[in-house]
Amino acid sequence: MSTARPNQFALLRQRRFAPFFWVQFLGAGNDNLFKFAFTVMVTYQIQVDWLPASLAGLVIGALFISPYLLFSATSGQLADKLEKAALMRFVKSFEIAVMALAGWGFWTQHVPVLLACVFLMGLHSTLFGPVKYAYLPQHLDERELTGGNGVVEMGTFVSILLGNVIGGLLIAIPETGARWAAAGCIAVAIAGRLVAGAIPTSPASDPTLRINWNPFTETWRNLRLAHGNLVVFRSLLGISWMWFFGAVFLSTFPSFARDVLHGDERVASLLLVVFSIGIAIGSLLCERLSHRHVEIGLVPLGAIGMSVFAVDLYLATRGLAPQAVPMDLGAFTAEPAHWRVLADLALLALFAGLYSVPMYALIQLRCEPTHRARIIAANNILNALFMIASSLATGAMLAAGFTLPQVFLAVGLLNAVVAAYIFLLVPEYLLRFLAWVLSNIVYRFRVRGGEHIPVRGAALLVCNHVSFVDAILLMAASPRPIRFVMDHRIFAIPVLGWLFRLGRAIPIASQKEDPATYAAAFEAARAVLDDGELLVIFPEGVITRDGTLGEFRGGVAKILSSHPVPVVPMALTNLWGSFFSRIERGRAMVRPFRRGPFSTVGLEVGEPMPAADATPERLRERVAALLGETPMAASGGPTPAAR
Repeated sequence: MSTARPNQFALLRQRRFAPFFWVQFLGAGNDNLFKFAFTVMVTYQIQVDWLPASLAGLVIGALFISPYLLFSATSGQLADKLEKAALMRFVKSFEIAVMALAGWGFWTQHVPVLLACVFLMGLHSTLFGPVKYAYLPQHLDERELTGGNGVVEMGTFVSILLGNVIGGLLIAIPETGARWAAAGCIAVAIAGRLVAGAIPTSPASDPTLRINWNPFTETWRNLRLAHGNLVVFRSLLGISWMWFFGAVFLSTFPSFARDVLHGDERVASLLLVVFSIGIAIGSLLCERLSHRHVEIGLVPLGAIGMSVFAVDLYLATRGLAPQAVPMDLGAFTAEPAHWRVLADLALLALFAGLYSVPMYALIQLRCEPTHRARIIAANNILNALFMIASSLATGAMLAAGFTLPQVFLAVGLLNAVVAAYIFLLVPEYLLRFLAWVLSNIVYRFRVRGGEHIPVRGAALLVCNHVSFVDAILLMAASPRPIRFVMDHRIFAIPVLGWLFRLGRAIPIASQKEDPATYAAAFEAARAVLDDGELLVIFPEGVITRDGTLGEFRGGVAKILSSHPVPVVPMALTNLWGSFFSRIERGRAMVRPFRRGPFSTVGLEVGEPMPAADATPERLRERVAALLGETPMAASGGPTPAAR
C-alpha cells in the first residue's frame, strides 16, 4: 500500500533496537528456564510435604504473578521518571543477584529459597515490563512500531519456549541436573546484563515526577489515568481479555494432552510448541498485513480467528477414541485427526498474535509520552487480574462438570461476545477493519506520498469524490483517526449511513437547502481542528457522475478563514468504473461484477500547502495534477482512463 521500506528484521541490525530485543529475549527465557526447572524438580525429584506435586505449578505461577499486582504501579512511575537504559541495566544486575541466590537454592535443593526467587523474578519482570513498552516509541517511528512490537512478541514467545525446553533438559540430567540448571540461570542473567550495556540512552519521560510509594493508591491512580483516554483504556481491556483467553489454553495443555488427546508429556510439550510458533508467526505477520502502519483493523480479524478456531478445536476433539496407554509423540502424530487439533491450536494462536500486537502499538502511539510507562503498568495490573480470573473461571467450569473441550467452546463463544462489545464501544476498530478488508481484499490499494499525511497536529485533507467508499479507503491510508464532512444524503443509504454515523462523520447540506445543517457542519469541523485532529472534506460536494473532476466549492476557504491549518491535497485514482462509483446511468452498486476483485486503485498524496495558498482554484489544480490530468481535463474536459 506504500513504498517499499526495509522489513521489521532490519531492526535487528540496528543499535536502537537489537540490544533491547536481546535483553528482552534473554530475560523472558531465563524466567521460564528457572520456573520450569524448579517445577520439574519439586514435581518429580524431591518430596516436600508442605508443597504437594499437584499444587507446585499453581503455587509457583501465583508467586510469579503476584508482584505484577503489588508493584506494577511503582515500576511504571520509575520508568517514566528515570532514564530507561540505566533502569534496564539495573534490572538486569538485579536478575544476576536473584539467579545467584537461586543457584544456591538449586545446589542445596532449598525449596523456600527457590520460592522466594520465584517472587523476586516476578518482581524483575514487573520492573522491566513498563520500561520495555515505553522504550519502543522513543526509538521507533509510527511506521516501525507495529513491526518492532511484532518482533518483540515473536522473540518473547520463542524465548519462553526455549526456556521451558532448556530448563527441562538441564534439570533432567541425572544426579547433576540441579547444578546445571543453576549454572544455566546464572549464565543467561550475565549475558543479559552484558547486552544491556549496549542499549542507547533513552531520556526520562517525566523527570520531575514525584514517586508515590503506596502501591494501592498508585494502582488506583494509574487505572484512573488510563481511563482518561477511553480508546487506550478499552484497548487495555482488550489486551487483558486476550491474556484471559490465552491463559485458558496454556494452563490446561498438560490435562488436555493427557485426558482428551490421550498423549504423554511429550504431546503436552508439542502443544506448547505449536501454540508458541503460532503466536510468533501471527506477531510477525502484523507488519506485512498492516503495510507498516499501526493498523488496528487487524484486531477484529484476530478476534474472529480466535473464536472460529476455538470452536473448531471443540469440534475436532469430539469422538477421539480413548487409549489404554498414553500415546507417544510418534503415535500421536500418526493419527490424521490429531493434525486438525494441531492446526486449530496454531491458527488460534496466530490470530491471537494479529489481535494483540496492533493493540500494544496503538497504546504506545496514543499515550501521552510523559505517562506512557504508567499506562503500561496499568495494563500489567489488568493483565494479572484477568489471568487470575481466567484460572478461577476455568476451575469453576471444570468443577461444574464441563469437559476441557467444552471449556474451549465456551471461551471461544464468549470471545465473540466480548470482542463485539469492545468494537461497538470503540467503533474505530470496526471501521478500520472494514477499511482493511476494502483496501486489501476488495481492491489492491496503493498509496503514494503517504508520508505527507501528518502524524500529529490538526490538518485539512481535501480529495476528489469518486465513489461511495472514498471515506473508507482514506481511513485505510491514514495512520491516525480522521473525521469527514460528507453530503447528508449519504447518511440515508442503508449500512453505509450507519457506518458513517458510527465513524462520527459530519453531515452537511447546502445553505439554501438546510441552513441549520450547513451551520452545524462548519461548527463541528472547526471543533475537530481545535482538538488537533485530521479533517477530510470533498470540495466537489458530490460524487462525480461522469468521472471528471468538478469545481471546488468554497467550504475549504470558509474553514481556513478561522483555522489556518496545513492543507493536504489528495487524489483517488482508478476508482471510477468500480462497483461503488456512479457509472451506469448515474447509478452505483448495481452490477457487482463490474470489475473483478483485487483490482488496483490508488491514492496520490501531495505535499501540504499553507492555508494562505489553499484557494479552491489552486487546490483543484493540485488535485488535478495528482490525477495526471491535462490542462483541458482540469478545466472539466476529458480525463485519463486512470481516473
